[in-house]
Amino acid sequence: MSATLALAIFVTAFFFIATEKADKVKVVLIAAGAMAAMKLIPGAEVFFSEHEGIDWNVIFLLLGMMIIVGIIKQTGVFDYLAIWAAKRSRGRPYRLMVMLLAITAVASPFLDNVTTIMLVAPVTVVVCNRLQIPVQPYLIAEVLASNIGGAATLIGDPPNIIIGSRAGLSFNDFLVHLTPIVVIICVAFALLAWVLFRKSFHYNPDRVAEVMALQERRAITDPALLARCLVVLALVMLGFGLHSVLHIEPSIVALLGAGVMILVARTDINDVLGEVEWPTLVFFMGLFVMVGGLVHTGVIETAGSWAVEAVGDNFFGAATALLFGSAVLGAFFDNIPYTATMAPIVEGLAAEAPDAATGQALWWAFALGADFSGNGTAVAASANVVAIGIAARSGHRISFWEFTRYGITVTLLTTFMAWVYVYLRYFA
Repeated sequence: MSATLALAIFVTAFFFIATEKADKVKVVLIAAGAMAAMKLIPGAEVFFSEHEGIDWNVIFLLLGMMIIVGIIKQTGVFDYLAIWAAKRSRGRPYRLMVMLLAITAVASPFLDNVTTIMLVAPVTVVVCNRLQIPVQPYLIAEVLASNIGGAATLIGDPPNIIIGSRAGLSFNDFLVHLTPIVVIICVAFALLAWVLFRKSFHYNPDRVAEVMALQERRAITDPALLARCLVVLALVMLGFGLHSVLHIEPSIVALLGAGVMILVARTDINDVLGEVEWPTLVFFMGLFVMVGGLVHTGVIETAGSWAVEAVGDNFFGAATALLFGSAVLGAFFDNIPYTATMAPIVEGLAAEAPDAATGQALWWAFALGADFSGNGTAVAASANVVAIGIAARSGHRISFWEFTRYGITVTLLTTFMAWVYVYLRYFA
């Protein structure tokens, strides 16, 4: 009964979010409150439980990076990068998109996809505004590329960190097994982007001529502050990269970096906090509580167990179920808590495999499905919600279905390509 009630609340909330009949922050707060009032979540533990509550690592990672990006923005460097990108592409919309996608896809495996979007999205908004072209297609494409690119490494996407820890997989393991297919899919996506967004590619020669005449170096308003900020940002990125060595959570690194950035910038703290996307953070907290209700009442575990049990001793069938099942379920339940919940199930299944290589293949299928599920809907991954928040703040609203109709197409393509890769590499 409790599982049915939790699922009903979640589906109802998802309906209002998807149809945008009500503000999404209000919806998740009401739904989370309803679950708490009906005792469908573990009481006060929802604020402390790692698997059935708010993921504070995600919340504070976002908070820290929002502060860092907000301070860096004061230097004018985003205007500089926007003018540079526009000039290098000569204002050609598709060429510009490919450049931005390449930057995003290359950065995501090393910075994590949320951080990458928070750095690239402001640049995208500025360059599109200068060229008078629609912002939404570029932001959507970047998020999709970020979720694909982040699958390549241990630190590129939060589900990979969870899987690596549970399965004992190293940074190099991810490079060897996942990077090859991610590179292939990124190239395919760059070509697909022409088909998906071609109606939005408008070339305005007058605006291009104006941008080509600009001197990008003049956009830097405070070179000294920029130098200090880049040093701090480099240290933060180094901290992310050394996660497996230092054993310091990315959220702690981001918060420390934000604190140091505030000190070196000597800026008013009220101005800094004004750059934080508070509605986005509150939305995430409410969403985590909602998913916690599904976890606590056994909805996600039941769905995952059913999918795995249905394949019996057919381990390629199990890999297929994990890949496609994760791509579907992760798209609706947020791939971070979904991965945390399913990881023990995959661990048990891998232990029953006839050899270590087959067991590890199940983990790779699970990782690819969980990572690529992030493109399935507008709320499936942290980077999606962050990008939509940035778009709304800049006056370029992206609706749930505007994002999702592109995301579903890309998820289907990437998941199918990943399935072929898993078969050829591990089971053929």
